[in-house]
Amino acid sequence: MSSEQRLTSNEKRLLRLSGLEPLVVTSDTNFINVGERTNVAGSRKFLRLIKEEKFDEALDVAREQVEGGAQIIDINMDDGLIDGKEAMVKFLNLVISEPDIARVPIMIDSSKWDIIEAGLQVVQGKSVVNSISLKEGKEEFVRHAKLIKRYGAAVIVMAFDEVGQADTYDRRIEIAKRSYDILVNEVNFAPEDIIFDLNIFPVATGMDEHKLNAIDFIEATRWVRQNLPYASVSGGVSNVSFSFRGNNPVREAMHSVFLYHAIEAGMNMGIVNPSMLEVYDDIPKDLLEKVEDVILNRRDDATERLLEFAETVVGKAKESKVDLSWREEPLQDRITRALVKGIDQFITEDVEEARLASKRPIEVIEGHLMTGMNVVGDLFGSGKMFLPQVVKSARVMKKAVAYLLPFIEEEKLENPDGAEDKGNGKILLATVKGDVHDIGKNIVSVVLACNNYEIVDLGVMVPPEKILETAIAEKVDIIGLSGLITPSLDEMVHLAKEMQRKNFKVPLLIGGATTSKAHTAVKIDTEYQHSVVHVNDASRAVTVVGDLLQEETSQNYIDGIKRDYDEFRVKFLSRTKKKEYKTLEKARENKFRIDWETSEIVRPEKLGIEVIEEVNLEELVPYIDWTPFFRSWELHGRYPDILTDKVVGTQATDLFADAQKMLKEVLAAKKLKGKGIFGLFPANTLANEDDILVDVEGKDFVFRTLRQQLQRREGVPDYALADFIAPESTEKQDYIGCFCVTTGFGTEELSQQYLKDLDDYNSIMIKAISDRLAEAFAEYLHEKVRKEYWGYAVDESLDNNALIDEKYKGIRPAPGYPACPDHLEKLTIWEALKVEERIGVKLTESLAMWPAASVSGYYFANSEARYFGLGKIKEDQVKDFAERKNIPYEEAAKWLAPNIADD
Repeated sequence: MSSEQRLTSNEKRLLRLSGLEPLVVTSDTNFINVGERTNVAGSRKFLRLIKEEKFDEALDVAREQVEGGAQIIDINMDDGLIDGKEAMVKFLNLVISEPDIARVPIMIDSSKWDIIEAGLQVVQGKSVVNSISLKEGKEEFVRHAKLIKRYGAAVIVMAFDEVGQADTYDRRIEIAKRSYDILVNEVNFAPEDIIFDLNIFPVATGMDEHKLNAIDFIEATRWVRQNLPYASVSGGVSNVSFSFRGNNPVREAMHSVFLYHAIEAGMNMGIVNPSMLEVYDDIPKDLLEKVEDVILNRRDDATERLLEFAETVVGKAKESKVDLSWREEPLQDRITRALVKGIDQFITEDVEEARLASKRPIEVIEGHLMTGMNVVGDLFGSGKMFLPQVVKSARVMKKAVAYLLPFIEEEKLENPDGAEDKGNGKILLATVKGDVHDIGKNIVSVVLACNNYEIVDLGVMVPPEKILETAIAEKVDIIGLSGLITPSLDEMVHLAKEMQRKNFKVPLLIGGATTSKAHTAVKIDTEYQHSVVHVNDASRAVTVVGDLLQEETSQNYIDGIKRDYDEFRVKFLSRTKKKEYKTLEKARENKFRIDWETSEIVRPEKLGIEVIEEVNLEELVPYIDWTPFFRSWELHGRYPDILTDKVVGTQATDLFADAQKMLKEVLAAKKLKGKGIFGLFPANTLANEDDILVDVEGKDFVFRTLRQQLQRREGVPDYALADFIAPESTEKQDYIGCFCVTTGFGTEELSQQYLKDLDDYNSIMIKAISDRLAEAFAEYLHEKVRKEYWGYAVDESLDNNALIDEKYKGIRPAPGYPACPDHLEKLTIWEALKVEERIGVKLTESLAMWPAASVSGYYFANSEARYFGLGKIKEDQVKDFAERKNIPYEEAAKWLAPNIADD
């Protein structure tokens, strides 16, 4: 009998899985619950047990799940710092020796095919593979499906393709249909062995596009079950309620309501925590109504109504009343308070009241709203409000303006010749070509917009021709440039020259982390005869722009800035010329010398390259250095002391609370993805004493370093990073490492979504948090390298403060920073590790990393290795460097320009 003849009977088209016992999913089978506590990404306890190789205790976790009613157990070993393949095989071998666990089917869960295949070769019975998708294209999808079929397993297919993750009804059914057709018609995969995960996303987030997340999943489930015969549908149910973390009564109700409707539509398995479920019929009717309104998207105000109601069901700890007495105040006072306090809950109704009382809608902006924003500006300028508060004020302002815009546009159609609000001026802002960092620029944009300036924001990596073309087309009053990396300084100089060549007259603002008054005065101001001003923080931007555009006094202000820069330039250059420098030859003679006969060299425990496909971001949280976070918001002070600071303590505390809330949401919903790569290799310094020869898995690479040349007191050596690696002449094998980590995947999308929702505050916040996580990842990985992968500091025991203070043995300097300011060395790291190919982090033409929340660098292990600043170098070293890298002198000079001493 052929396979077609055997399967003509519908009752035989059933999903059949097995451990030691069969699990047959029929139309009468209740919902199949998948236990996921044996997933290192879903359980910190399980991850710790696997890392510590406490497999007996890890088996107890699996046993508890089966005893608790899990009908399938999901096993995942995807963690960057464990050998996932080895752990999967070892754990599965132990599981199959335990009959009380092995009686249920196994779900082999991994994003790495080699781990999945290793599991399939070990597991007994008929398992489920979690998961495959069209993300990497049809060819890879088919290859994996054929192998799964050969191993006799069922498969979970994610609603994900080459374009991205399905987040709408149409995308869900489109990907499901395409996947099903390929599997059934081309791979001859049994349709009953196909399980679709159609992506459960949170609802009630406050974002309009998320309102359909639950109902789209439910209806897509219904479509799959009606149109893709015999296929099943699964998903992680807890995702739907992430917006209400901490409010278990509401979450339990949401899970029950969602499951009630999803199961009715055909969802027949999924991951659910039984302790987080309420009996559907036991849900209080008032809560049930509001939850169903959200899940089924039955009302436009469903989210607001549930949020309000949620406060009444979280218990006595949440019963404190919000003081709304200010709602009885006069209209202008209410609008001003909303703007000052950043409260957007009532702004549209207040603005509507103001509109009805005004002759024209534009008068509400020019009158009520600008009156409130003037108060914000005064408080900010006097130091009584701080930057995070101002950004929250901007969020309220944008919501109010967005409400008024349709009325303003309608009036324009009716009265095209009517007066139009010109604002205070139009300002173009851009991060220059090759640079991807824009937190500071975005903050300046928000602050200026709050002061009624129209902003033309061109974003990041903007070429000079686009900046100038837009400036002309938009007739802007000021151009503002931002940059973080040192090559951006040259871009700014180039743009100033182009503005001069094209006879521009508008002022040029310069800002960003690497910019300075010195560079602006010495390098940029000399290239443009009109006004050039360095702006070092957002609070000063408002004053500077106001002074530049004030018709009565602007020329006096501009002349004063020019005189100030002229005087500064003269003093700076005269001061620079007084410094004395050694020749490169003399500096090498005065190098830092390690006694290599007695110095300990530790061979790494594991040589070669390691890729971390996805790091558990929760593990990075203890490594976060929060001090720079506050600095990015222009709140200065060291964490945690800043929280009790007499001046900024209250605002710092509020900002920190908002950051913690967003961080929890990011971690819970896995909104960001972190990847990393590092390598540990044999290395020795070459004869020229400044170059390091590195053996990267049989291929030679050379890391070029630069040496200090400033004349200092007797006995002080001239450092280069190469000094910390044993020379070839010692005949001792030394080692070096390099790395790149990122937590930036997903950041830009989230930031842009917040901007679409007129929420600059959270748009900036997500970038600031991503940056902190990236730095934490670098710190976390460096610790793992020191203690485990290299193993030269196995007994190290440092708290986070000690890590921040760099009290560990060894260093991790980064190209572009003081010890090695040459960004060109990133190219060598990228080539050696194949960074872009393996983890997707790219380098721009100015060698900035993209995503922006990325960190790269080297690992040096010697106990005498230390951080230092290169300082200024002389032309002889620039020439030598160009020859060593085999590049033209002009190119070397371009990249090293900020460090070249002025003769």
